[in-house]
Formats: sequence, structure tokens, C-alpha cells
Amino acid sequence: MILALLAPLGLLGQEGDGGIDTGDTAWILVSTALVLFMNIPGLALFYAGLVRSKNVLSVLMHCFVLTATMTLLWLVCGYSLSFSTTGMEQGVTNLSSFIGSLDLAMLKGVSGDTTEGTIPKLLHFAFQMTFFIITPALMVGAFVERMKFSSVLWFTALWNLIVYTPICHMVWGGAGGYFADRGVQDFAGGIVVHITAGIGALVACIVLGPRKGYPGAVMMPHNLPMTVTGAAMLWVGWFGFNGGSALGANGGAASALVVTQISAAVATLVWMFIEWIKHGKPSMLGAATGAIAGLAAITPASGTVGPLGALAIGTLSGVICWYASTAIKQKLGYDDSLDVFGVHGVGGFIGTIMLAVFMAPGFGGVGEADFSISSQLGIQLHAALITAVYTAIATWIILKIVAAITGGLRVDEQEENNGLDQSYHGEEAYND
Repeated sequence: MILALLAPLGLLGQEGDGGIDTGDTAWILVSTALVLFMNIPGLALFYAGLVRSKNVLSVLMHCFVLTATMTLLWLVCGYSLSFSTTGMEQGVTNLSSFIGSLDLAMLKGVSGDTTEGTIPKLLHFAFQMTFFIITPALMVGAFVERMKFSSVLWFTALWNLIVYTPICHMVWGGAGGYFADRGVQDFAGGIVVHITAGIGALVACIVLGPRKGYPGAVMMPHNLPMTVTGAAMLWVGWFGFNGGSALGANGGAASALVVTQISAAVATLVWMFIEWIKHGKPSMLGAATGAIAGLAAITPASGTVGPLGALAIGTLSGVICWYASTAIKQKLGYDDSLDVFGVHGVGGFIGTIMLAVFMAPGFGGVGEADFSISSQLGIQLHAALITAVYTAIATWIILKIVAAITGGLRVDEQEENNGLDQSYHGEEAYND
């Protein structure tokens, strides 16, 4: 009965014209919606609840407007720079190994019948677009409450073109990509999304400087239920983020979904118990943050490790990301307001490196019988470090350019005191 109802919707996996598999297409359609859901409303609510009430609308505005801005940028040139393969078949190291051409700009030559594997190329465009949207949005959490709105728009747009597109191309652009040809594994974006966003966020918050009063002034989250709601949306949406990266409705997607759930669950409990032991009480904010750390860490490994790997990666991310977001941040004194580097940057690095261990068949991974942990570890470390260094340098240069364009990155003291909602958007989230 259920199969009969699903058949007209094309969910039985039959292959259509042009090599399009309807089952794969249906799953990636759902995954695309799930990843977009991660940004608006998921990330938007998660971040908005963590800031003070006078800045909540500014954070919602950032996530909402970045969704619109990056959609158009992806159409104009972002997709082409990331995924055009012109020249890559030559098999030599040239510019095409590092960045795509403009052959696919404005989706030139792409129609509903054009395929990417077993799905329409238009759907591949849409699915990858959601990653292009959420990556710069993640960075917003590091400089909330103090960056000009115009500077946010300029910075994230330039950053996506200069940082995201070449890294994406080198990892996911196909044979001929600099990292892809070296055997780098990054199933759903540990390098492409989390390391780049984490390092970019760290550089941005250092260049911008701390919020007024930090670290002495009390800057408590104004609405934890909002944050927890956003975290729950992120957790659910992450099934599309990781499971959808299989680009098909198959065993790989199922495995990615399972290990994603395991890692998030373990990291939630680890972070909670660390706080319970250290402070005497388990906090809701700690549990939610732990979940995000576990989700970020499993992302690059979700297509290559099994349950054992997920347990290990979730545990490590819970411990190390907690330490990075508390002790290390306090010791070094940078104001990464919402712990983007500590959770996403560090979590992405953990997963990128540890997949080299747990990809081994002996640990339940998908590696071949002759898989070498040490060899893969060197490959992963090489890619992670190059990405981190390039992102740091490029981000610093972009920030200096944006400062010159906008007359400074930071809001003035009065605007910061009044809050960005009123100063930049003429609105207030709550009426007395």
C-alpha cells in the first residue's frame, strides 16, 4: 500500500531519462532542504539566543541576508569556480588544479536534463549552494555584536570567493583537483567548511578585537530556549549535510547518517559530564554545544568510518573542543564570541585527522585491505595545515581590504553600547 502511494512521487529509485535516478534525486532534494534549514532557521536561532537581547535581530539579519547574498553569488560564479572541470583532465598541475573556470557561470549550458552522476546537475548546484551559504554564516558567531553590517556583507562575499571556492575545488572538484589527486578524504566538509570557517573566524575576531567590556563584563545568552531550539534544528539538518553528501540514496548515505547520530550523542554526553564534574551541575548550553562539536567533527569522516570511529571522534571532540572553547580561549584572550573556532575549527580538524585512523578496515572503516594509517594521516595533515595557513593569510588580507572599503570594520562605541538592532536596523526584538 505504501509503495503504491510512493510510486507516483518517483521514490522507488527507477532510472529516468538522461541517467537520472529518481530515488537519488528525491533524497538529495530532501537533503538540500535540510541543509538550508540548518542555516535558516537553525544556525540563526542558535546564534541569536546566545547574544544579548539588544543584538538578537542583527544576528538573525546576518544569517537571513547571507542566505540571499550567497545564493546569487553562487549562481553568478561561485558554483563554476568550485566545480568547473575545464582543463582538469589534462592531468598536470596548473591553475585548474586550484580553482575552476567560469564555464558554468550563471549555469551556462545547464538544463533540467543535464546530469551530475545520477542526479540533475541543477540539484547538485542547489545542494552545494547550501554549503556555500552556511560556511560564512558560521563565522558570524565569532564577531557578533561589533562588526558593521556593510563590513559583514563585503567580508563574507569576498571570503567565499577567495577562500571557499578554491578549497572546495581542490577537495571536491573532481580528478585533477590538488587535494583530490593526493587522496585527501573529506566526505562532507571538515576541510572545506569547518576548518576554513573556524580559522577565518579566529582571524576575524582577533583583527576586530574583543567586545567592549570583554572578558570582565557579564555577557550571558539572552534566550537559551532559542539557542537549544536552533541546536536541535542543526542536529536534524545535519543528516542532510552528511547523509546528502553521498549524492545518492544508498548505503553510504545510511552509514553517514548513523555515524553522525552516534558522534553527536557521545559528544553531547561527554561535554555535559565534563561540566557536571567541573562545576557540579550539567548545563543545557553545554549539552547543546557538545552536540554541535560532535556533529562538526564527524562531518569529514562520515563517509569513511564506522560506529567505532564515530564513538572515538565524538568522544575526542567533546573533550578537546570543550578545552579549546574554555581554557585555551581564556588563556589566549581572544573574543571568539560564540566559539566558532573552538567548536567548528577544532572539531573539523579532529575529524579530518582521526578519519585516517578509523578509516582502516580493522576499525570498521571503508579502507582497502592494504590501507596505511600513517600514509593517510600524512595526507590529511598536509591538507588540513595548508588549508589553515591559506585561510588565515587570505582572511587577514580580506579584512584589511574590507576595512578600507567600508571605512573600518567595527561599529563605533555608542553603536555598540546601544546594540546593533537599533543602531543598524532601527528595530527592537522585544517591547517592554
